[in-house]
Amino acid sequence: MFLPKIKYAPILITIFLLFSCQSNNNANDKSDNTNSGLIKEKLVDRSSEMPTDSALYKNPELPVMDRVRDLMSYMTIEEKVGQMTQVERQFLDGDSNISKYFLGSLLSGGGSAPKNNFPRSWADMYDRFQKVALSTRLAIPIIYGVDAVHGHGNVIGATIFPHHIGLGCTNNPKVVEKVYRATAVEVAATGIDWNFAPCLAVPRDERWGRTYEGFGETPEIVKSMAAAAVVGLQTNKLNNPTSVLATAKHFLGDGGTKWGTGLDKKMDQGDTQVSDQEMREIHLPGYLPALESNVATVMPSYSQINGTYMHMHNDLLNGLLKKELDFKGFVISDWAALERMVGRPADSLDGYKKNIIECINAGVDMVMVPGAVPHGNQSYENFIKLMIESIKEGSISESRINDAVARILKIKFEMGLFENPFTDRSLLNKVGSKEHREIARDAVKQSLVVLKNNGVLPISKDLGQVHVAGKNADDLGNQCGGWTISWQGESGPLTKGTTIYEAIQVAVSSFTNVTYSKDGSGAKGANIGIVVVGETPYSEMQGDKESLYLDKQDLKAIENVRKAGVPVVVVIVSGRPLIIENEIDKWDGLIAAWLPGSEGKGVTDVLFGDYNPTGRLSVSWPRNMEQIPINFGDKEYDPLFEYGFGLSY
Repeated sequence: MFLPKIKYAPILITIFLLFSCQSNNNANDKSDNTNSGLIKEKLVDRSSEMPTDSALYKNPELPVMDRVRDLMSYMTIEEKVGQMTQVERQFLDGDSNISKYFLGSLLSGGGSAPKNNFPRSWADMYDRFQKVALSTRLAIPIIYGVDAVHGHGNVIGATIFPHHIGLGCTNNPKVVEKVYRATAVEVAATGIDWNFAPCLAVPRDERWGRTYEGFGETPEIVKSMAAAAVVGLQTNKLNNPTSVLATAKHFLGDGGTKWGTGLDKKMDQGDTQVSDQEMREIHLPGYLPALESNVATVMPSYSQINGTYMHMHNDLLNGLLKKELDFKGFVISDWAALERMVGRPADSLDGYKKNIIECINAGVDMVMVPGAVPHGNQSYENFIKLMIESIKEGSISESRINDAVARILKIKFEMGLFENPFTDRSLLNKVGSKEHREIARDAVKQSLVVLKNNGVLPISKDLGQVHVAGKNADDLGNQCGGWTISWQGESGPLTKGTTIYEAIQVAVSSFTNVTYSKDGSGAKGANIGIVVVGETPYSEMQGDKESLYLDKQDLKAIENVRKAGVPVVVVIVSGRPLIIENEIDKWDGLIAAWLPGSEGKGVTDVLFGDYNPTGRLSVSWPRNMEQIPINFGDKEYDPLFEYGFGLSY
């Protein structure tokens, strides 16, 4: 894998200076905004003119920035603000609002899908929206975003890959690049051209509900995977028919929030309280290879850094990201981030307007509104209205708007959207293809970490009887985890794939009888028991948990198999390490399978010895809850299993 050579010293010095000046942080400081802009000169005003077919921006042979400047000279304030607005499809008050408000982007949040949730329906939906966007006088195409964080997870039948925590355990950037390349092809096949991934957080506390979205607990493992993910999505050419925009998220410090500072006094969307040194040594390095790989978009974190919301952090967005790191793409806000900042009430139009002004001036270029919210004030219509007011009043400068719009249009031109705005339907047969499922299977088997083996692994395929048990043995939804078909994910046969139990049935020889019970009953007489336990799906704040012990159902299933006098191999399906110190001595074998996705055969490749396990822990496995947070490099470091641990056969 290509890892860029970066001169770190100037960057680290800059970060130090930025953080040492925290007291002077001011999101309304417009001097920073103009200096970080792509367009510094005053543009010609042709906003009252109708562009002809010979307008420079319509000529694909011209340099991109020349096309950007020309197009912007024709744009009104309303058209510019529209480009900075992203709306969730479900909140559109009719397709005509795309053209009415000159919207620059749409998205599907987790679980937001066409009525018939299949690839062709997605392509039809995208093309319908695009036609409306192209009906405007300037014919600026939209870009459409989704959270394809482990495959095109919103779409039934798409390949679902292991979540990041599993990919981190492969310690293999080539696998990550292949996973994201396949994801990009499946996303592009449905017309979608933007993926809100990869997550480059460094999870430092297993209680965090987004732990599985990070590659691991050290900056080294995140840094090693970042470029691979970006290149997999974007290739080296954004106008490649199978390239989709990547998003480096959540910038900066996501994963380091302190328990008790977040939503419901837990972790998610909380405060990352760190020293300057810790920030630059732990939370920044993963972004550097992504930026060197020309990641197109960056998404700020919901969280705060030492009390300052990232969406309002002028020093880190305008200062560090755009100026010092020379980021030339655009910054997209997270879902309703401008409305969700604790202590910054947005339940009135005045409060919402203040948040808009501070976030835009701090360096946010496009806002995921995304639509109507419970307060009723934060609709995209109100966002647009308040943005225009703020510009006319001078609270947001013309140069700041021009910078934001230039960044957005630059990416759209580089994508070739003006020349090829519609879905390439020749790709539809790639969604859930055999080729992609083999890539997923390979990723699964490389992600599994064997933690204990008392001589029972690998399991012979020729045993007389294998008993399979546990709530996660035959549940595809549990196996896939959050961000699958719905935002939180769900249990059950929610998409196409192979459960671990189904994979076991075809992995063994014809001489072996495979039996199954969820609760572990009926295991007597078996030669071995495989009990698949762990977590059920969740995402984000819903996954913040004070207790990470196996539940009573899991323990009962394991104990029932043990009582039958059968050797037990436990397979844990989870988005993070679980507390097992008081139980592990009772087990003969233990495998951490993480959230493997749709291809259960990758698990059986390891169980039955078709693949000699190579997975190594990308996170420390704590002994008990009192040890959490625990991370490699801590002064008092005594986990149950160390970072980097893993057995082979």
